[in-house]
Amino acid sequence: MAACTHLKQIHNVTPRTKGCEECLKTGDTWVHLRLCLTCGHVGCCDSSKNKHATKHFHATQHPIVRSLQPGEDWMWCYVDDVVLE
Repeated sequence: MAACTHLKQIHNVTPRTKGCEECLKTGDTWVHLRLCLTCGHVGCCDSSKNKHATKHFHATQHPIVRSLQPGEDWMWCYVDDVVLE
C-alpha cells in the first residue's frame, strides 16, 4: 500500500472562494471542486474541462487536495499518486 510523504504540508485552511477560483473569474463551469490543503485555493477537478486543481498543483507544487463535494472526505496527493481517507 502506497503512503503519502507530504502530510506535514496539510494546513487548516478555509476555502478562498465558493467555487473554482479561475472558472468564477472567466464565467466558466465545473464538475466537482477540490480544496488545496496548503493554501485554500479552490479548483475544479480533472473531470472538468479546465482542470484548475491540477493546474494549481503544477504551478505551486502544493501536493494535497481534499474533495469539496458534500458527503466526501477523501484527499489526494498528486506527488505520491495516492488517495487518503
